[in-house]
Amino acid sequence: MAHALYTHLDGKRILVAGAGVTGSACARALEKRGSLVTIVDEKVSELEGFIVITPERVNFSHFDLLLVSPGWREDHPVVLAARAARIALINEVDLAWSLKAPGQKWLALTGTNGKTTTVELTAAMLRSGGLTAIACGNVGTTVIEVVESPEQYDYLVLELSSFQLHWLEDAEFISSAVLNIAQDHLDWHGSFDAYATDKLSILDKSMTAILNSQDGEILTRTAHWQGRKVFFSLDTPSPGEIGVVEELLVDRAFVADPQEAAMFCELVEVTPTVPHNVSNALAAAGLARTVGVSHEAIRTAITEFAPGRHRIETVLVQEGITWINDSKATNPHAASAAIMSALSVIWIAGGLAKGAQMGELVQRIKSRVRVAILIGEDRELIAKELSEHAPAIEILRIDTPSQYSKGGDDNSLMETVIRAAKERAISGDTVLLAPACASMDQFISYGDRGDRFRTAVEKVVRDGK
Repeated sequence: MAHALYTHLDGKRILVAGAGVTGSACARALEKRGSLVTIVDEKVSELEGFIVITPERVNFSHFDLLLVSPGWREDHPVVLAARAARIALINEVDLAWSLKAPGQKWLALTGTNGKTTTVELTAAMLRSGGLTAIACGNVGTTVIEVVESPEQYDYLVLELSSFQLHWLEDAEFISSAVLNIAQDHLDWHGSFDAYATDKLSILDKSMTAILNSQDGEILTRTAHWQGRKVFFSLDTPSPGEIGVVEELLVDRAFVADPQEAAMFCELVEVTPTVPHNVSNALAAAGLARTVGVSHEAIRTAITEFAPGRHRIETVLVQEGITWINDSKATNPHAASAAIMSALSVIWIAGGLAKGAQMGELVQRIKSRVRVAILIGEDRELIAKELSEHAPAIEILRIDTPSQYSKGGDDNSLMETVIRAAKERAISGDTVLLAPACASMDQFISYGDRGDRFRTAVEKVVRDGK
């Protein structure tokens, strides 16, 4: 049922906060329905077809609604002014929900790490089962773009960030999965408790929840939720759960007799066969089972699935040394998972910590790391913890070369890093880019950071230049 705010958009004066991908897609959808759209943005001064103003020019006597792009915080002056003026706030996901085709069903997924791989795998499972499905949301294509596209999908599988969930009110999901909850985006949310609360608000919109029973935060914080809970883990599942028995991923939740077990796939069919990837496959399988996808179709999808780039991506194996790009590991939890999947690591880390603490990460991974090569604005947070808790690990700080600029053609920063790693690496080592930090201090995005890593490895290591 669409919220009343979304049913009469024609003639409404709507201010869209943010001229990025989400804001511009929403602006076009609203304009198509007769809304009078203005965009407010601090950095973008023009967008074709729309008036763009700066925050200080906003006067809420001229607007009926504020559409908030997910990255905008509650304490932003524009949001505060809208609340003070009693202007209703709307958001992209709820707008898409109000405009979706009748009968279209949504699944959703959140977590600190592994979201993108898991929503893409879930969508692949649904397609393998003969359903028309697409992964969208925080995964690359916005939900509003999918709803507005001529393709009529039966199912949308939404990756939802903590920002999107913070603003969400109306959308409803057949099922949702929560992969894990660890420190991230504390600079945005203000505290870990606020971050976790926003993450788990996804359950209030869901009939069934697929939950990681090996995550203490999830177990504790979902204890009183009254919906159907299906737990997954890497252990032998109890009746009503999904998990791992010897070399098999098995289902004891979506079977006629929970005393029996049905096989999803063999462990080796999950690639790469590392613990967090197996866990993600179980979560995806749980979501797919909630809409009736068969175990055989799920197995087919798992065996054919190739994870996205910048996620434990092997770039080169040469002279017994493995070079891995995990640039998508933008927080300590993700970096830990990547490091613990190798035995002897030269770790490339650093960037913008987003308020995260590094002590727990260093304690966990110190037995696996030989050398830490640190870059970026918050590298000293990592260096301090290494010095204190793992003094045997060599720390190497790489300063930004004077000729390097973010987004430019020069790749001297990453080439300097790779040369330092090459000098120290020996057979059996894994040279791992798993920064535990965001990228925007020195790179355009985590993708740019990963691409530059790959280019530098190919030039310095493979070609010996």
